[in-house]
Amino acid sequence: MAPLLTNKRGMDQRFDVNLSILFTELPLLERPAAAAAAGFTAVELWWPWPETPTPGPGELAALKQALEEAGTQLVGLNFYAGRLPGPDRGALSVPGEESDRFRANIDLAADFAASVGCTALNALYGNRVDGVDPAVQDELALENLVTAARAADRVGAILLIETLNEPESPRYPLVSAPSAIEVVDKVNAATGLGNAKFLLDIYHLSMNGEDVSQVIKAYADRTGHVQIADNPGRGAPGTGSLPLEQLLDELRKAGYDGWVGLEYKPGDRPSADAFDWLPAEARAAR
Repeated sequence: MAPLLTNKRGMDQRFDVNLSILFTELPLLERPAAAAAAGFTAVELWWPWPETPTPGPGELAALKQALEEAGTQLVGLNFYAGRLPGPDRGALSVPGEESDRFRANIDLAADFAASVGCTALNALYGNRVDGVDPAVQDELALENLVTAARAADRVGAILLIETLNEPESPRYPLVSAPSAIEVVDKVNAATGLGNAKFLLDIYHLSMNGEDVSQVIKAYADRTGHVQIADNPGRGAPGTGSLPLEQLLDELRKAGYDGWVGLEYKPGDRPSADAFDWLPAEARAAR
């Protein structure tokens, strides 16, 4: 595949690799070095221990060491989100044990982020639960997001709120850009901190049938992080029909200069071979 990003604006983007969807053929602690070998100096992660919100200090230290030895900067980290990958889409709005697990994770995740210089923490909202009033879930969600926003602020980080897509996440309530922005506004109003931001995932927005260009125009100034994958298929740029170079150009023109996370599936090939769309000189963070 020929490189897609050939104009100057495209080459000026700051890219990072999501190590929870790429390089998953390798053990967690080997993935930072693999990303570095592919030319990247920045990475992001879903919560790396889906089975527990509170891994032991040894596991945290080992991940920190792996990041440092590879020379990779962690630029985004999810709070505990349940079984992800899997059926869950977050824990913070799920009453009972799951929201308790989210709360147990908040300070630990914030402190780990601080220890590695990560300044963006993503809080997935969670699925609707049968037999529970959505208003009750939303009240619980706001309470937990306020706590998370304060913890993020304590370590100099932003809190990200993400839109997913309805076809793949039919029980997730935030399946449009305005629905996520509404939550961002509620959290900021409750805390007065202003550190809740929108996570603009181009793949999810396109799967929902939204006009991505219009979303960029409306919300670029409130966007704290961007993620990309092509559609259909959630593959690498160039494997689908999305005009990703154009959309990234629109983001730059709208004033977004933050990270663009590569959150796509490598397809039937090793992850190291899934970056042929991106010139080698554009991979290291600038």
